[in-house]
Amino acid sequence: MLFDTHCHLYDERFDEDREQILDDMQARGLSPCLLVGADIKSSGQCRALAQARPWLYYAAAVHPHDAKKYNAAALSRLLEMMRDPKCVAFGEMGLDYYYDHSPREIQRDVFAEQLEAAYRIGKPVILHIRDAHGDVTDMLRARKGKLPEGVLHCYSGSAEQAKLYLDMGFYLSLAGPVTFANARGLTQVARIVPEDRLLVETDSPYLSPEPVRGRRNDPRNVEHIARRIAELRGVPYEALASQTRRNGMRLFRIAEPA
Repeated sequence: MLFDTHCHLYDERFDEDREQILDDMQARGLSPCLLVGADIKSSGQCRALAQARPWLYYAAAVHPHDAKKYNAAALSRLLEMMRDPKCVAFGEMGLDYYYDHSPREIQRDVFAEQLEAAYRIGKPVILHIRDAHGDVTDMLRARKGKLPEGVLHCYSGSAEQAKLYLDMGFYLSLAGPVTFANARGLTQVARIVPEDRLLVETDSPYLSPEPVRGRRNDPRNVEHIARRIAELRGVPYEALASQTRRNGMRLFRIAEPA
């Protein structure tokens, strides 16, 4: 059994076959699964999907791309969602200096406010960091003693940066890029993450792993990612799948079904 800890099944690219995918995931034992919002609208879509199936959970936040649209009303709506038992994390949030869809100063302000809210209410965070590891580590260090638990989703940094996040208590999640032929840095990361801090995800519909690269990604492809990580770590696939599932359930405080 595997736990895809980050996917975007609300995306319109799934409109024609979303229910079929969910039925197939259930039949394969791919549960639980975490749907992750990127703004108020998509967080609400995640909520609606999670309410329909007991093994689906969701996270809600404002992505750095949309930081310029963030306001007090958005925070109020997010905090309302956090009271839902199916909402298990504040995410995805962070900094994205690759696209810079929102001004960097605004990104940092919104990230700081969402971090504070997550710490205050006791929810783990899902962090999206791209080309901004220096500012992120500075911001996280400045919050020493007031950091929520959390995960670096679709981790793309170096092994040296990974150690900094691990030292701060974060989990690292690996996605499709770890299967790519040119992923030398990520293969090193895959080998050094402690077994109790490692998660797997698809980030679907993005970043399809080998051997389905170039096609739309979906949560069923999490197996390809887990198999590649198990190969890199020299451990049985079944052990890797079980360990990463336990890790995700511990971080997001999801109980085993009765």
